[in-house]
This record gives sequence, C-alpha cells and structure tokens, in this order.
Amino acid sequence: MRAKYLLWLFTGLLVLFIVIQFIPLAGAKTNPPVQAEPQWDSPQTRELAVRACYDCHSNETVWPWYSNVAPISWLVIHDTMEGREKLNFSEWNLPQREADEAAETVQDGEMPLKIYLPTHPEARLTNEERDQLIQGLINTIGGEVKGQEREGED
Repeated sequence: MRAKYLLWLFTGLLVLFIVIQFIPLAGAKTNPPVQAEPQWDSPQTRELAVRACYDCHSNETVWPWYSNVAPISWLVIHDTMEGREKLNFSEWNLPQREADEAAETVQDGEMPLKIYLPTHPEARLTNEERDQLIQGLINTIGGEVKGQEREGED
C-alpha cells in the first residue's frame, strides 16, 4: 500500500514539474540592447564588473542552462530583473537608483549574492580584485564605503 502511495505521489510531482515548465514569465530572459555604459575609470574595473556584476546588472546576461528549468528559472529571472531595476550598467543614460551604493554592497559582501557564486565561480573575486573593484566603482560611479567619505564632504 505504501509503495502505491509513493508511486502516485511521484507521478503527481512529475506531472506538476512538467506542467510548470509551460508557465510563461513576462519579459523573461531578455537582453535588451546596450544603450550606454559608464565611463569606466579603467579597463580592469570594467572587466571585474563584467565578471562579478553583469549577469544581473546589465543587458548582457549570460543565461545558464538552468534558467530554462522551472522553478529555478523563476528565481534566476526574478533576481536578474530586480538587479537590472536597481542598477543597470547597460542603461547608464537612465537614472540608476542604487548606483552610489554599488561599492558599499561589494565591500559589505552583499554582492555578488552568495547563492550566485557556486554556479558562477568566475564571479568569485580575490581580496585584491574585490578591493580593485570597490575603488574602481567609487572612481567611476561615486558613492562611498565605510571608512571613506566622498570628496568634498566633511
């Protein structure tokens, strides 16, 4: 009796998994054209930003294979759309809500997201690279990090 119940449960979950693959997501997996990028302070800053930030904070997202498999795809698409909404290096001609917080979020270890790193080892920065990215973001975008104040402020 227990085996029959488990078979029905497994079959039901399998059917559900197949059905959710057909649920469309509005604006899913798009890469709109790049409109404008920041005037990077150096090619190294841009390269570090591309490695650690661009998948969620640009229109140049590299969509991995698992971004095609629900329900994981829902999380990936949601995080990417939310990231672009907060800061999008490909739409620098538009206001960027949280641009001045970019360096601080990297310094605080909030970015890149911990959940992102296991499947994107290239985004894992050494301490030296992290410090370079932080300083490059400050030089390019502005903002401040703990222990530093913006130029011209007391």
